[in-house]
Amino acid sequence: MRRVRRVRRVPGVALERTLSKLGYASRSQARELIHAGKVAVNDRVVTDPLARVDPAHDRIRVDGVSRPPARWVLVAFNKPRNVVTTRHDPGGRTTVYEFLTGIKEHVVPVGRLDFASTGLLLFTNDTQLANWLTDPQTGIVRRYVVTVRGEFSDASAMRMESGITDDGSSLRARAVRVLKRSKRETHIVVELTEGKNREIRRMMTGLGHDVTRLKRIAFGGVELGDLPPGRWREVPAAEAHAAFPAFAATASNRRHRAPQHSSDTS
Repeated sequence: MRRVRRVRRVPGVALERTLSKLGYASRSQARELIHAGKVAVNDRVVTDPLARVDPAHDRIRVDGVSRPPARWVLVAFNKPRNVVTTRHDPGGRTTVYEFLTGIKEHVVPVGRLDFASTGLLLFTNDTQLANWLTDPQTGIVRRYVVTVRGEFSDASAMRMESGITDDGSSLRARAVRVLKRSKRETHIVVELTEGKNREIRRMMTGLGHDVTRLKRIAFGGVELGDLPPGRWREVPAAEAHAAFPAFAATASNRRHRAPQHSSDTS
């Protein structure tokens, strides 16, 4: 069988898209401006519309006119049940962005939570941070509280930690701890280091248990805490650096800097 090599994502956002998001021009107009040599990034003319830039930190000029870089933002949101992690839903379901009123910056979700899942969902306008957090090689721990039907055994917890194969995909929990169990239901804390689609639900199905509640309570060093469902808060730069010190170190080497002060909002 031919081995498929994993393709690494190039950090940043396409320049033409960035100009559109910053309000300089439409996507097609931005493409024309770039081809005409009227766009400079960090004082260098760029003629490739797909060139990757960091909207939060790169200096962009169009016809010599610049706009200040967007304010760095990291947001912690408590996603309610029956809400989709997308900007627009063709089926008319409620989306996470309907709750993010008051955020002027263009933020994207760091990974996803499925329709029925609740809890901590991070948003940021820092594409390098978002890519780093979701890269499986980074191994950032996500912590969940899960309720399943029936009595969940210690043997099942060990199977989750050793790995379960589902439809050709290897699924594995970093750690599994039973909080409370009975014949009717069991409450469990599960830690993952990857964001595979419906990973916990698929493992539980393979073990013969239905998931009735699934709530993410931590993503790395950022915790949900007592943030109410449907509410959000800004994560200050100091908290973000403490929560993800490895990224803070590499970002410093790239001269990537978040603001020194930021206030919580709910």
